[in-house]
Amino acid sequence: MLYIYVLGIALGLSLAAPPGPVNSVIAHESFKSKLHGSSVGFGAMTADFTFFLIIYFLRSFINAYIIRILYIAGGILMIYLAYGIIKSKMPSSSRKGNYLIGLLMGLTNPFQIAWWLTAGISFVRVFSVLIIIGLFSGIIIWCTLFPYIINRFGYKYEKYINIFSFMVILGFGIYILYLGILLLIKP
Repeated sequence: MLYIYVLGIALGLSLAAPPGPVNSVIAHESFKSKLHGSSVGFGAMTADFTFFLIIYFLRSFINAYIIRILYIAGGILMIYLAYGIIKSKMPSSSRKGNYLIGLLMGLTNPFQIAWWLTAGISFVRVFSVLIIIGLFSGIIIWCTLFPYIINRFGYKYEKYINIFSFMVILGFGIYILYLGILLLIKP
């Protein structure tokens, strides 16, 4: 049992740690405070939990058209957030607002959706729900540790972190929007 939980923690850390749009916003917001950065991560984690519940209980009712629309919405949201980072004016500066940004990014991120539709449900079937508890424990560790490190040591590199964050979010946004449009026009 402990092995499955630890495996889940490792999985959660491996999913949360790679550079991507959510981590870019977490890094940017962590310069304000550790809580601003963490709130973005916890918003995205709430989206993961929502997907877990949907996949676990309603997996046979998911419509492909809805997923296509989420691609387009996710792409537009990420392009908007990239613009906010480069202008140093994110849409919200409160922790509550950052939580909502993380939640919206997570709910409209096709990569998160695709992971839960494929690997996520497979992990539950193979290892039991205990691995999901470990997964969320790993995400919690990341959502608290990463903003702390950026807030504590990243101020020297703020300009470069913001440029990198802009490029990552813009790239993901354009790519996701492109995929959404392709999926929408394909029969």
